[in-house]
Amino acid sequence: MMKLHTVNSGYFKLDGGAMYGVVPKSMWNKLNPADENNLCNWALRCLLIEDGNRLILIDNGCGNKQDAKFFSHYHLHGDTLDTSLDKLGFHKDDITDVFLTHLHFDHCGGSISRNGDKLIPAFKNAVYHSNEDHWQWATVPNDREKASFLKENILPIKESGQLQFLHVPDKGFAPNGNLSSTPFAENIWVRFVNGHTDKMMLPQISYKGRTIVYMADLLPSVGHIPLPYVMAYDMFPLTTLQEKKSFLQEAVDNEYILYFEHDPVNECCTLHTTEKGIRPKDIFNLNDI
Repeated sequence: MMKLHTVNSGYFKLDGGAMYGVVPKSMWNKLNPADENNLCNWALRCLLIEDGNRLILIDNGCGNKQDAKFFSHYHLHGDTLDTSLDKLGFHKDDITDVFLTHLHFDHCGGSISRNGDKLIPAFKNAVYHSNEDHWQWATVPNDREKASFLKENILPIKESGQLQFLHVPDKGFAPNGNLSSTPFAENIWVRFVNGHTDKMMLPQISYKGRTIVYMADLLPSVGHIPLPYVMAYDMFPLTTLQEKKSFLQEAVDNEYILYFEHDPVNECCTLHTTEKGIRPKDIFNLNDI
């Protein structure tokens, strides 16, 4: 029987203006108040799936191998991946699959550890899952996004021989609102979206008669549900807007549960239609399902 566990790999800080894009601070600051440096606190919330003989970890936070200068920009604090796994009675060596939604440092930095002068897989018994299109995008990055794609997080995965690519369907985001998807496990499908970065993967999980979607950076937090709230980090904001609009309506129609990777307070929510558009309905923790 499948079991889902929240795994917190800590918190970090990012510029509020960058996280909320064109929305003015007078509005977003009510959602996630900034400090004196305009930085807001964000979660690095992973998801652990017990599924038969598989123990699947979705994303793994920033890791700890970067230098002090790097971490001085992001103020990493709180739980670590190791301590959170330990609380659940697991160890990194127990993980059979590491599913990487995309290869930005705050999603895949924990994939690789530093052992002296060597960079080695942090999950020595796991298969790492990405897709070939996004891998190419990340390893030959554009100038705007390359600061988020750190070679030391990415290249050693392939060098280890533990990397596998998931199939990317021929169709991408379609004008009729269909989002392409591919199977990952019996009760897990993968959706592909392209607004934040090319071929980001969102796991869609059938669980206890409900559908849970791990939102990654399509919807980083509850505060990003209104359509104009699109991150300045997104490579193709109009594509994000299309993808959000289509997905949010689908989520309302099918009563999906949204699981948030970066919301510092809220783990999950459902949606409903209001006079102001689609908004959160019920907000709750994963354990409450």
